[in-house]
Amino acid sequence: MQHFITFKNTQISYSDVGKGTAIVLLHGFLENSTMWADIVPEISKRNRVITIDLLGHGKSDCLGYVHSMELFAEAVENVLKHLRIRKCLLVGHSLGGYVALAFAEKHPQKIKGLCLMNSTSSEDSDERKELRTRANKMVQNNFNAMVKMSISNLFHQENLFIYKKEIEAIKEEALKTSLQGYIAGQEGMKIRPNRSCVLTENKFKKLMIIGKKDPILDFEMTLLEAKKTGSEFVVFPDGHMSHIENKLEFISVLKKFIKL
Repeated sequence: MQHFITFKNTQISYSDVGKGTAIVLLHGFLENSTMWADIVPEISKRNRVITIDLLGHGKSDCLGYVHSMELFAEAVENVLKHLRIRKCLLVGHSLGGYVALAFAEKHPQKIKGLCLMNSTSSEDSDERKELRTRANKMVQNNFNAMVKMSISNLFHQENLFIYKKEIEAIKEEALKTSLQGYIAGQEGMKIRPNRSCVLTENKFKKLMIIGKKDPILDFEMTLLEAKKTGSEFVVFPDGHMSHIENKLEFISVLKKFIKL
């Protein structure tokens, strides 16, 4: 069941189920809380699980024309404050990982553990920044096609047919994102800083889930990042969407990480 809080005169949507250790799940760009539909029942049996629609995604409103990682994190903070959660374990997929890092940078004392799922603490390369700028121009004229292409590009090529049904469902959810939400999210990711220090300087447990054939993040660079930052890491054989392409393995790994 979705609930809402007001944050800076906008609505933020969240769900809250189960009892125990607070696990906060943060979705990726063009996703929303529905991405966790198969995950929540598995981990809410022994934990309190909170999912949040990030600004401009799902049922949460937009707030201006740039959704910085700090602004996303502030909205997350307000949900947790409302729920009186003092300490949690954060799991962030892609964009959600960037938001989790921004939150952890500001509130390290509130973090029990941080899982970056197909995500990175590095900033965008110049090439990636240029791609985001171009995408924001193109999406204004052809929103549907751009969104659908963006989703397809997250999967390892061989999985496009295998997970055709799931991909169509993700596209449907992605198309619920507003144009402003798309642009504001891209602009925010473009200006995010390197936050590797959040991983190296804090004692909370850290896990990086890495896709060997991730079309978005370079495998070797992400692996090196995990080693350099002293983060535990798990390598899955597929792409950027581990919760679909490697679902059972992901659930198993996540359960173990929560128990540590």
